[in-house]
Amino acid sequence: MENKKQLSILVLDDEPIVSKRLKPSLEKKGYSVETFTDSMTALQRVRERQFDIVITDLKMEGVDGMEFLTEVKKLWPDTEVIVITGFATMDTAKESFQKGIFDFLAKPFKLGEITEVIKRAEEKIRNR
Repeated sequence: MENKKQLSILVLDDEPIVSKRLKPSLEKKGYSVETFTDSMTALQRVRERQFDIVITDLKMEGVDGMEFLTEVKKLWPDTEVIVITGFATMDTAKESFQKGIFDFLAKPFKLGEITEVIKRAEEKIRNR
């Protein structure tokens, strides 16, 4: 059994509850997780290092999720971006996919739903 590299995940959501719910459950599954509630701080972090998976909200103060994910994909084209939003419209979904995101989840989502999406993104990364 080859040693699987621990995947790194960045979670950006201005609602702290989202990170609070996601972080422990993802760490239990063996991911390394960094969480941010402030998009500027998250952006600085993304400029320092690559994450395998980035989970971001769209509607935030400061840099919005669309700008954030655009920057992530520009810096790290291989990073898989998952968008979570309480303001899901066909337009935002379409725009996100045009920018190359992996998947789009409307809030409120169940932990199981996002874990599923992360698992699919992980398979894609591991099969490169």
